[in-house]
Amino acid sequence: MALVLNVSLCSISKPHLSLSTSNPNKASSTLPLPILGLKTKQSLQPSQKLTFSLGESVAGATLVALLSASFIFVDPALAFKGGGPYGQEVTRGQDLTGKDFSGKTLIKQDFKTSILRQANFKGAKLIGASFFDADLTGADLSDADLRNADFSLANVTKANLSNANLEGALATGNTSFRGSNVTGADFTDVPLREDQREYLCKVADGVNPTTGNATRDTLFCN
Repeated sequence: MALVLNVSLCSISKPHLSLSTSNPNKASSTLPLPILGLKTKQSLQPSQKLTFSLGESVAGATLVALLSASFIFVDPALAFKGGGPYGQEVTRGQDLTGKDFSGKTLIKQDFKTSILRQANFKGAKLIGASFFDADLTGADLSDADLRNADFSLANVTKANLSNANLEGALATGNTSFRGSNVTGADFTDVPLREDQREYLCKVADGVNPTTGNATRDTLFCN
C-alpha cells in the first residue's frame, strides 16, 4: 500500500506534515512526522503531495531501532574492568587460574571475587590492588609489592608470599594464609585475626629484602 504525504503551509506557521493512506476502502488516518529515515523525492511546496515507498519507511524505522538498541544493551562482561595498564582486560569476577601476571604493574587492579589459583604474581606491583573474596590458593606472590592491598575474605592458602611486602594490607574477615610460605614477608600494620597471627608466627622466618624488617617482628611474634 502506498503512502501519501500531505504538506500544507500557513502564512505564519511552519509546514504541517502528515501521512495519509491512499486505500479508498479504509478510513483516512493521519500519522505524525517527522519519521527518521524518510526522504522526500523533491523540495516541499505548499499543498504538494509526495509519495514514499513503504520499504523506505520500514528501513528507516529499523535503522532507528538498531541505533537505539546499541545504546541500551551493553555486554555484561564489560561492566567490570580493572584499573591500571592491565585494565583493558576484565579481571573482576573472572576465572584466571594459572594466569601469568609476573612483573606487571597492576596498581589498584580489581581482582574482586576472581579465581586466581596458581596465578603467577611474582615481582608484580600490586599496590592498592583488591583481592576481596578472591581465591588465591597456590598463587605465587613472592617478591610482590602488596602494600595496601585488600585481602579481606580472600583464600590465600598454600600461596608463596616469600619476600612480599604487605605493609598496610587488609586481611579482615575469614582471610586465611594457612599453608603459605611467608619467609621474608613484611606484615607491618596488617590487621590479622589472632588465630591467623598465631599460626603465621609458627612458620614465620627471614627478613624482607626491601624493608629490612624481620617477618616475626612485623607479626609481633613472641
